[in-house]
Amino acid sequence: MPRRKTSSPTTAKGTQEPAWSVPSLREPRYSQSLERGLAILTCFTPDRPVLGIANIADELGMSRSTTHRYVITLVALGYLEQGASRKYRLGLKVTDLGMSVLNATGLLEHAHPYLEELRQRTSYTVSLAVLDGPEIVYVDRVRSLRRGQGGVDLNLHPGSRLPAYCTAIGKLLLANLPEREQGELLASMKLTKHGPNTITSKQALRDELDEVREESFAVNDEELAPELHSVAVPVRNEAREVVAAVSLEAHTSMISLSELVDALTPHLVSTADRISARLGYRRDDE
Repeated sequence: MPRRKTSSPTTAKGTQEPAWSVPSLREPRYSQSLERGLAILTCFTPDRPVLGIANIADELGMSRSTTHRYVITLVALGYLEQGASRKYRLGLKVTDLGMSVLNATGLLEHAHPYLEELRQRTSYTVSLAVLDGPEIVYVDRVRSLRRGQGGVDLNLHPGSRLPAYCTAIGKLLLANLPEREQGELLASMKLTKHGPNTITSKQALRDELDEVREESFAVNDEELAPELHSVAVPVRNEAREVVAAVSLEAHTSMISLSELVDALTPHLVSTADRISARLGYRRDDE
C-alpha cells in the first residue's frame, strides 16, 4: 500500500511525531534507525523516482541534517545512488533484495522454462508478475524476437514496476483480491492516462474488475501504451489463491486483440496451469 504523509500524531508532551513513526511496533529492541532507513527507501516510487534531501525530509517529517546522514549511509551501502544534480534514486541493491524474495518463493524457478516454451510457441513476449500494493512487479519476462516488438516492450525486465490498473496482469490480480482489500487499494489509487484507452474512472475500473473475476482473464487494450495489447491469466497456489499472473503481449500491427484472446489464450492458460501445478494447485477435475 502506498504511504502518504498525513497530519502527524501529537504525543503526550504536545510534540509532533514524524510521519514515519510506527508507535504500535515499539518495544525495547525496536530499531528506530532501521525504521528511518527503510522509510527513506519507500519514498521513491515510479511517479517520483528521483528525490532530493529536502523532498525526503519533508515527506517523512525529519530534519535535513538527519535525512542527509541516513541517505549518505544508504548510498555507501548501494541502496541509493546519487546523480549529478545532487538528487538520489534507488540503487541496484534494492532490486537485488526484491528478486531474492521472489526467488525464495520458487516462483521464478518453477515458471521460467514454461515461459520460454510459450514464447517459442507463440513468438510473442511472455511475462510473469505479482501484485505489490497498487503496482505489479515483474518476476520474469521473456521477450519476443519478432522485428518491431521491441518498440512496445518498454524496456521492462524482472524487478520493473508498473501501475496495476492499466495492465492486463494488474487488473487480473486486482480482480482476485478480497473485496475489502481491493476497495482500499482502489480508493488509494490515482488513475492517470498512460495510453489512448487507459481507464481513468474508478467506477469503470470496478466494473471491469468484476468482469475479469468472472471470466478469469484480463486484457490490456492500449491502456498502458499506444500500439500495445496483452492478455493475462492467473497462477494459483496449493490453497487455490491467485498469487501471480502470466501474460502474452504483442504489437497491435502483429495480431488483433480478438485474435490474441481467441487463438492464444488457451496456450496461455495451459502455461499458467502448469506453473500452478508446480506450486501445488490442482483443478477440481484432477
